[in-house]
Amino acid sequence: MNKITKLSLVAALAGFLFGFDTVVISGADQQLQALWNSSDGFHGIVVMGMALWGTVIGAIFGGFPTNRIGRKKTLLWIGIFYTISAVGSALANDPIVFAIFRFIGGLGVGASTIAAPAYISEIAPAKDRGRLVGMYQFNIVFGILIAYLSNYLIAGNFGENDWRWMMGTEALPAFIYTFMVIKIPFSPRWLVSKYRNEEAKEVLNELNSDVSIEVLIADHEKDQNSESQSESVLSKKYRFPLLLAVLLAFFNQFSGINAFLYYAPRIFESAGLGQSTALLSSIGIGVTNLIFTLVGINLIDRLGRKTLMYWGSFGYIISLSLVACAFQFNWGGMAVPGFLFLFIASHAIGQGTVIWVYISEVFPNHLRSQGQSFGVSTHWVLAAIIPSLVPVLFSSIGTAPVFGFFAFMMVLQLAFVRYMMPETKGVDLESLSKSLTEK
Repeated sequence: MNKITKLSLVAALAGFLFGFDTVVISGADQQLQALWNSSDGFHGIVVMGMALWGTVIGAIFGGFPTNRIGRKKTLLWIGIFYTISAVGSALANDPIVFAIFRFIGGLGVGASTIAAPAYISEIAPAKDRGRLVGMYQFNIVFGILIAYLSNYLIAGNFGENDWRWMMGTEALPAFIYTFMVIKIPFSPRWLVSKYRNEEAKEVLNELNSDVSIEVLIADHEKDQNSESQSESVLSKKYRFPLLLAVLLAFFNQFSGINAFLYYAPRIFESAGLGQSTALLSSIGIGVTNLIFTLVGINLIDRLGRKTLMYWGSFGYIISLSLVACAFQFNWGGMAVPGFLFLFIASHAIGQGTVIWVYISEVFPNHLRSQGQSFGVSTHWVLAAIIPSLVPVLFSSIGTAPVFGFFAFMMVLQLAFVRYMMPETKGVDLESLSKSLTEK
């Protein structure tokens, strides 16, 4: 394993904590609602949803520390936030305190979706960028799998305190990750942006990078003209890459992926499975997610981002339509889990693999963190709203219409991929920025 791959893996471990933190609460979902006697609305918005609102804030403002103090230091603070959140959530004695600590963890999740992909994309060679940034997504789904497995192993062993052990388990990997980040170097492109050229040169030499310090300095000097100094990602010339990032994030959440991951055991139980079987089926979802993410990561630099999005879109449409029919017509047995496994496979090989890679590629170096904030914020605002509404929607209009709506939205995603989304594989960041700006 070369130096760049090792550093990419350390940065990508922020994704492991992202996945674990996002899903671990699914095992405590119904126990917490019963413990605090919460209404569906309060439970969905405050107890379950507060972490997602923290993620929204982390995504909106995460670009500032990522740019000001650097990708590395931002990743370090993310690890600290995860650790505090895990310990505090496990020790909480009322829903408000619990929600506050979950909010802190959400800040880490939101900021990590900017800092980790930015760091990896800036140290990775163009030919391997998709695979290396894709390691972040792999770690997300690995964290999801470990969270599901952890919940399954803990359930029933600690009685009414099961949920405390579920939530507190995250503290150990969070502490280890924080320690590992201390040893990684700063991003050379960020160092150049801060006029620390000698340090950037040393890092490039250490990484054996295929990009020279002269190229990075020249690109930075070009960005420092009067026009670049006053512009933002909202400038007219960057409208197209901004639209790409926002729409990709929009469709990611309107697939229903976060709603499903948060409420997987509840959805399986509503399909007629017992509690233990529902938790076990959730582990199956995690394994499927992991396997097809590995497939996507291995194909993204060979087949390209657009091809994977085609595959994912068709898979979404088929699987979500079948899930809607299964609930509508009461198809029993393992029909719903089977269709949802197909849904997860489609997400993993398509949107799951592509989103963090693509959003980290389409913006110029001097506006990357700002542009990522817009795309990632869109993702997380919707990821906060949609899962928060799921308990109410399921109980009011039913499960089948919800999944039917998600299927329709994926038809629109297919049109977006066909008519708007350009391919980015194998192009260096500077050339890619120029071509998308000209569009």
